[in-house]
Amino acid sequence: MQKINLAQKFGTFTDTWVPKVVGQLNGQLVKLAKFEGEYVWHAHENEDELFLVVEGHIDIHFRDETVPLDEGEFCIVPRGVEHKPVAEKLASVLLFEPATTCNTGVVDHKYTIETDGLEHI
Repeated sequence: MQKINLAQKFGTFTDTWVPKVVGQLNGQLVKLAKFEGEYVWHAHENEDELFLVVEGHIDIHFRDETVPLDEGEFCIVPRGVEHKPVAEKLASVLLFEPATTCNTGVVDHKYTIETDGLEHI
């Protein structure tokens, strides 16, 4: 059994838009990331994705609406739905998604990190 302290883990990195793996269960990964600025429009064809704001505020943009998220709030983006996270100021976010999920979906972008290239902290 292992206890994970989110604040301690977030304190180990400063880069933005680079998810770090802190746990896994049942084929799912628990990832931490810092968001700042705008991400890229993308969708995940086969995976749902959960965004939980630990610190700060983010907006999840969809083509027809924007969902604002404050600390302690989360949003599940269903598979196939195009979205773009935006954080006007630095925010700390927990992501929960299948281990096969590429962070930019099918979009090839400078933020793309292949699943085998994710850092475990």
